[in-house]
Amino acid sequence: MPRPRVHDLDQVLDVAERLVVEAGPERLTVRRLSAESGVPNGAIYHAFGSLPALRGRMWLRAADEFLALQAELIDEALGSAPVPGVEAAVSAVVAAADAPAVFADRRSAAARMLMTVRREQLLGPDLPEELADALLALDRRLVSEVLCRLASALWGRRDGPSVEVITTCVVDLPTALLRRAFGQITADGSVQITADVRERLAAAVRAILDREPPRRGQASQKTPRSEGQR
Repeated sequence: MPRPRVHDLDQVLDVAERLVVEAGPERLTVRRLSAESGVPNGAIYHAFGSLPALRGRMWLRAADEFLALQAELIDEALGSAPVPGVEAAVSAVVAAADAPAVFADRRSAAARMLMTVRREQLLGPDLPEELADALLALDRRLVSEVLCRLASALWGRRDGPSVEVITTCVVDLPTALLRRAFGQITADGSVQITADVRERLAAAVRAILDREPPRRGQASQKTPRSEGQR
């Protein structure tokens, strides 16, 4: 009796990502995915259980890889010093903001999906509970490993106002400045983000970080850096 064929599930998810960004989330069906990937419908259902579960696995895989890359870039910028200097901390925030551009070079379709498709468009109420829990855990990692970590490195704080400023730098600004580039795809499906756009993003991040966040109940005020921190 011949052995059943073993399919590459990552390849299936790669095709699913491409379909989502090229045709739209609503066009991702098991039948179309089967036709595009060459994997039978039954094998897809056997591997993932349902289309909502497949969508959840696809999003989780991309988001987890992106978060790991972001943490790696932050590590490189902060270096090995127990207490990083201000400039190293600022560079770490800039690196975290630039992570979508770096991710686009490595995994174009996954980066396009994360930057241009709202999670709610893909993941509805039918998402299996274990995947919903995994998504919640991923959100918590983003807060602790990126947002709170960067706020602590810069200002020695992890309060709401400081985390909000970091969120502006590494979530809101990249979304606003890079989204157009993610919508302009080359013939081979790659994303072309110019050096000028990335430099403008870095400049915007540095400008925002030049003003320390106010503490709750206090008015915002600029905290000048000492000569040794410039």
